[in-house]
Amino acid sequence: MGKHPSLPILITGGGRRIGLALAWHFLNQQQPVIVSYRTRYPAIALLEKAGAVCIQADFSTDERVLSFAEEVKAQTDGLRAILHNASAWRPETPDTPLCDVLSSMLQIHVNTPYLLNHALESLLVGRGHAASDIIHFTDYVVERGSDKHIAYAASKAALDNMTRSFARKLAPDVKVNAIAPSLILFNEGDDAAYREQALDKSLMKTAPGEKEVIDVVDYLLTSGFVTGRSFAVDGGRHLR
Repeated sequence: MGKHPSLPILITGGGRRIGLALAWHFLNQQQPVIVSYRTRYPAIALLEKAGAVCIQADFSTDERVLSFAEEVKAQTDGLRAILHNASAWRPETPDTPLCDVLSSMLQIHVNTPYLLNHALESLLVGRGHAASDIIHFTDYVVERGSDKHIAYAASKAALDNMTRSFARKLAPDVKVNAIAPSLILFNEGDDAAYREQALDKSLMKTAPGEKEVIDVVDYLLTSGFVTGRSFAVDGGRHLR
């Protein structure tokens, strides 16, 4: 897990789905974890019982993002990694002002990681060559665009670009990479027709579950060389 296994891994949006799976993955390895959550799902109490530090965070304004960064600094003097998993998926709809959609997507996917990377840089650098990591979770739509989620796709594309900029800025102490998933797992309410349609969009025709993403995260944390790259986890969707 790298040269400083006792330092915590910060996971934003760790209360559900992939973020929650990552939190449990590291806890099961006795790796300290700090998790941000917006809504206190029952899973948060279980994470706390297992030893995770869970911090309620509202990333809707820059001031609240920076306040969260100060709370993280109060918990630790160093970080093994930051996994920027917090996300929202808002489409353009007739009943929502377009400026609201765009600003909210940019806030969570661009402003938040941008500010946290800067604010928490001192917790990552100075610990040795390739000793720390930042991983941005982007999306398959960065490559293809999306006619129904234009602001979302644009914000994730900005985050993808920021991956390369921070890799340049923070090397060689910190490796900065991105993971760009497509469909990884369904929501409980997704009906059979939707599931069939969604699965047909990839060559592999399956929703593989969180382990596919966890395996890529483990690879990136273990590597002492890879930085400034985006790793697609899309089941060959780009070839459809």
